Amino acid sequence: MTPEVADALNRYEPAVLAGAFTDHRPPAAIKFGIGDVVSVTIFEAAAGGLFIPIEAGVRPGNFVTLPDQTVDNDGNISVPYAGTVPAAGRTNVEIQNDITARIRNRAIEPQVVVALSHQNSNLISISGAVSSATRFPAAGIGAQDRVTDAITRAGGISGPGWGAWVMLERKGRRATVPYANLIYQPENNIFVQPGDSIFVYQEQQKFIAFGATGAQGEFVFDAWRINLTEAIAKAGGLLDIAADPGSVFLYRQEPREVAKKLGVVDAERFKSDLVPIIFHMSFRDPGGYFTATKVQMRHGDVIFAANATAVEVAKFESFLNGVMGTTSSGIALREQIKATAQR
Repeated sequence: MTPEVADALNRYEPAVLAGAFTDHRPPAAIKFGIGDVVSVTIFEAAAGGLFIPIEAGVRPGNFVTLPDQTVDNDGNISVPYAGTVPAAGRTNVEIQNDITARIRNRAIEPQVVVALSHQNSNLISISGAVSSATRFPAAGIGAQDRVTDAITRAGGISGPGWGAWVMLERKGRRATVPYANLIYQPENNIFVQPGDSIFVYQEQQKFIAFGATGAQGEFVFDAWRINLTEAIAKAGGLLDIAADPGSVFLYRQEPREVAKKLGVVDAERFKSDLVPIIFHMSFRDPGGYFTATKVQMRHGDVIFAANATAVEVAKFESFLNGVMGTTSSGIALREQIKATAQR
């Protein structure tokens, strides 16, 4: 774990949502879907046409608004004199142009305005540990809601931010990221798309420490982010009488592209996109402490502090003492049995 490696880990920290959903473009124009309620207004240049009677000249405008109608199960709406018009999967401009073309030869210079009165398709769902679970219509061009914007629509997360996780499901694919990463890594804060489902839940980020640390077990971050130095401190530090400060190891899995940048020559032999890597950190060099402050811990990391050589020698001596003690006890027992038999 050199300063260069630490910098590389921070530079190439995996962007989970951005990596899982590679289409980072803003939402496209909203297309109507089955169940949407549509409003159609038709304008004519003068009274006496197809929709505006001749006696309607005193009206404020030569237009007629049809009753709202729902896009049926076949994806159509019905417009007088235009017939059945396909609506599902089309934008309002496409529908407007279609209706205009159908009545152009019968109405007086017609113009059509199609609007979405109530959106029942293209919804975005937010549930879980939010203040108010909700479903809201996907925004059109220009609004460009991101994941954090969607969570705000639900009243924000209901617990501490550093303990929150966000799972995004889109077209059968899922990806999960700590809520903090949406802030620290803006590339993860991607645009939401129609049909997205967002689930927020609370779960502390954790790491495991064992070996010659002051305490062994599973530890929680209790923060959005902690570095390697802080993690070792949470585990009680290194035991002065047992630990080898030059042999501290960090176990984690890195994306294959990151492993290649770190110089792992056989990264391709792993079938998974994640490559298990063991990082060696030495605290014998005072610079190691500064390097460790640059290494950000991740959920599921494992820290192992190796024993000093003197501890291993002491263990072996203890083992020998046990064996020799057992042997001495056996010899003494044998002599005692022989003495008893002679009496």
